Amino acid sequence: MKLIIFSPTACNLAEITRALEIAKPCRDSFEIVFVSYGGEFENLIEKEGFVIRHLEPALTPEKVEHIYRVDQGRKLGYFYSVREVEEQVKNEIALFQKLKPVAVVTGINFSNSISCRVTQTPLIWLTHSTWMMQSMYNAGLASYVDMIDLPGIRLLPEKLLTLISKKMLSLSNLYTRPYNKVARRYGLKPFKSMESLWEGDYNLLAEPEEFCELELPPTYHYIGPLIGRLDSPIPEDILNLPKDKPIIYFAMGSSGQPEVIAKIVEGFTGKPYRVIAPVKSLLRNLDVKVPSNVIVTDWLPAHKVNPMADISVIHGGIGTVMTACLAGTPVVGVSMQPEQEFNIDCLVRKGFAIRIRKKRFTPEKLSSAIDQLLTDKEAQRKAKEFQKVIQKCDDPTLIINFFKSTF
Repeated sequence: MKLIIFSPTACNLAEITRALEIAKPCRDSFEIVFVSYGGEFENLIEKEGFVIRHLEPALTPEKVEHIYRVDQGRKLGYFYSVREVEEQVKNEIALFQKLKPVAVVTGINFSNSISCRVTQTPLIWLTHSTWMMQSMYNAGLASYVDMIDLPGIRLLPEKLLTLISKKMLSLSNLYTRPYNKVARRYGLKPFKSMESLWEGDYNLLAEPEEFCELELPPTYHYIGPLIGRLDSPIPEDILNLPKDKPIIYFAMGSSGQPEVIAKIVEGFTGKPYRVIAPVKSLLRNLDVKVPSNVIVTDWLPAHKVNPMADISVIHGGIGTVMTACLAGTPVVGVSMQPEQEFNIDCLVRKGFAIRIRKKRFTPEKLSSAIDQLLTDKEAQRKAKEFQKVIQKCDDPTLIINFFKSTF
């Protein structure tokens, strides 16, 4: 049986669930091995019965925090040092040469783009159209980013702000430097941009074609939404939640900024909603006054709980977006970084979402957006309409057909 290696970043819940939603339908046709540098969600891989090969350098909590801060523009620096990338690539090459996989599947591990080229192993990226940020701007599908939404600067014309954002995001190409230094040591051509760093021989889009409507190259393939279906119990207080008030599902994945999440939770105080908030792990180090109308929990099976809600309040990660769309709920988005902002913008264009810029968030703006969507029958209709699109392509045969026909 041919072997496929899955190489997700196990500190990111969305990445792990996407990888698992592809690995599970493939396990009857291929041997599956996961490789990991560590992370709190490795247990989900083990729970599904897959083998994990651990590689060095191991991720520490401090390193994970550093990566998220750089990713969200809260800290200047590289994701990994040259030394770290070099060690990752060396160990990946040794493993790939030993196991001889027919393909490596990843979603954030940029080092795979070097090790797969060295070993001539086909690389598959789990991606989505909004990662192609320069293409989004060129197609007129992206607005200016929250990083420059600052007093004074935000008074500039929107066209100018958008142009500044496009130029500023091109600076993300600087993040390729550690990878290019290592690539040159193996005689490889350098990566010209971040987009080229995270582009594989095959690129699988975890969305329906109707989500963004960006024209894409032939190496990109739509495989439908990869909905994380956690096999965990729903707490009794949620199962028995009274329906006397609108129900809000508030989720920020595993990459939400704790301080922003705390403000949102506390902002529900006294509001006429009942709120389900699986954000406990993100608030563990903060002193948060949780209102009586908010149930804060650990991770939940979102595909079962989100449909209980009238409105979804999310950060805009592709997993939370697709889950909210599958639930058929209108969306309020408070995003943490550009790709999430672009995802929410896609829903805004479809007519069933409101985006609140992170730096302008107030509890009053949140409740106003929620109230607006609760009474907007057209937004609710459009959410249900797009739900049918998601339901139609939420089909694992799309995944297995790609892998069997390709490998």
